[in-house]
Amino acid sequence: MTTDPAALKAALRAETLARRAAIPPDERARAAEAVAEIGAELVGRLRPRRVSVFVAIRGEIGTAPLMARLHAMGVPLCLPVIARKDAPLVFRAWAPGEPLETRRFGLLEPGDAAEEVEPDLLFAPLAAFDARGFRLGYGGGFYDRSLEKLRASRPTIAVGLAFAAQEVERVPTDAYDQRLDGLLTERGHTAPI
Repeated sequence: MTTDPAALKAALRAETLARRAAIPPDERARAAEAVAEIGAELVGRLRPRRVSVFVAIRGEIGTAPLMARLHAMGVPLCLPVIARKDAPLVFRAWAPGEPLETRRFGLLEPGDAAEEVEPDLLFAPLAAFDARGFRLGYGGGFYDRSLEKLRASRPTIAVGLAFAAQEVERVPTDAYDQRLDGLLTERGHTAPI
């Protein structure tokens, strides 16, 4: 068995993404609705100025119901944009129904004309998570860089958004990995131990 951190992360990522891919469509739809209800309650309690969500792709838990609920509540939303490799994300204002462009990695992102903003609550996608609040992303480090930058200037809450099936015993971590403030799945919202 390897002890190489990159190899461990790659193996864990493959394992959890396979579990995620195996979730049937009806369970996916119920999970997206549950996450929307719980997420809206969480945002209502926290009252952030602006919330970053993401457009789900490649089997991620559906975010459209959550975005619709937050928009109906009057919560200003934004979406992450990959500006360049090895850099923090840029966040652009967006609301349901506004246009999106297909960009790098097949991500749907607001165009360059959308206003650049800074969220104080981020719902972050992930491949795996653990009870300590660490997430395993897709290997680009975009969210870790973004959270480090945002948290250096003001309080920023990060909540991982995933299916409960993506939980693992322990995510391998490095010094640059940013801990999440909470995890939101179809089973509820939890804060790290």
